[in-house]
Amino acid sequence: MPISNTYQPSAPAAKTGTGSAVSNREDLSNELSILAPEETPILSLCSKGKASPPFSEWTVDSLAAPATTGISEGSDVTSFSDKFADRARLGNYIQLMRRDYIVSNLQQAVTSVGPANVAQAEAKSMREIKRDIEATIASNNEMTVENGAGTPYGMRGLGKWIQSTAQATNPVPAAYRTPSGSIIASTLSESSFNTMIGSIFAKNGEMNSLTLVANVALRQLISNFTRATPASAGVTYHVNQDATSKQITLSVNLYDSDFGLVKIVNGNPSCMPTGSTNVGYVLNPKYLGFNTLIPMGATRLENQGGGERGFIDVAGTLCVKHPQAHGKIAYS
Repeated sequence: MPISNTYQPSAPAAKTGTGSAVSNREDLSNELSILAPEETPILSLCSKGKASPPFSEWTVDSLAAPATTGISEGSDVTSFSDKFADRARLGNYIQLMRRDYIVSNLQQAVTSVGPANVAQAEAKSMREIKRDIEATIASNNEMTVENGAGTPYGMRGLGKWIQSTAQATNPVPAAYRTPSGSIIASTLSESSFNTMIGSIFAKNGEMNSLTLVANVALRQLISNFTRATPASAGVTYHVNQDATSKQITLSVNLYDSDFGLVKIVNGNPSCMPTGSTNVGYVLNPKYLGFNTLIPMGATRLENQGGGERGFIDVAGTLCVKHPQAHGKIAYS
């Protein structure tokens, strides 16, 4: 198989001049520029743990409703409640991810414009697989089971975990699914955003614990909440301006709702799902994890004559510890 590399010399362009100037090395930068979003905000929110193959499981439970009636004096305990009767098991399949590389012997030997050696190839593969993990976590993928006919084990992404209806495979029990009030599936407004945050708070009762990871379109809508006033003739924008620095602040990084602060961060535009125009996940990091069976690592393989080669791999899965702790915005 031919190896693609940066050592692809073409006929040299004709040079003018005489003497030693003809053989002077051209002034070329040794820096290599890669323009690609590399942030992994969702993966960064996840706690890290150990997974068991091939189906990593955890349990969820709930508390009984508060009681307001008392107990009669002298009454005996005649009935007992099973405190684990409502406990349920959730799980996700472990997904193997891999990025391979090869650098030809010739490419390794020459001095190239921009580093192009084994270390660089390995480092690039590492950066790529981190984006693979982020995109898979953020996806609408349903979990899949290895069938020996080309379908590998695959993890369920956040888009499928955070839904009020039953999933196609290993559905979340109805008592533990994300309520519809925590999902915005139509036009976003400040009112509907507050309603969603309130729905999440009603389930976990925790203040200042949420992070909204939003795609580009949704982030712009959020920033317009408090500074856009519709009028018959147009829109009036309210902005914060620092007269000293002559700086105008248009973005919203923290949203102070009735149920606490929500941190707002940009999702990686290369990794956020593309099925809807406006997409975002409202996440409580306490109930989110990425568990690994094979930690991310590099393996160098034997040079069989064509060049140095190897791969980066990781085997892990998304752990949504409690679907009711999170929310979702997804609509076009």
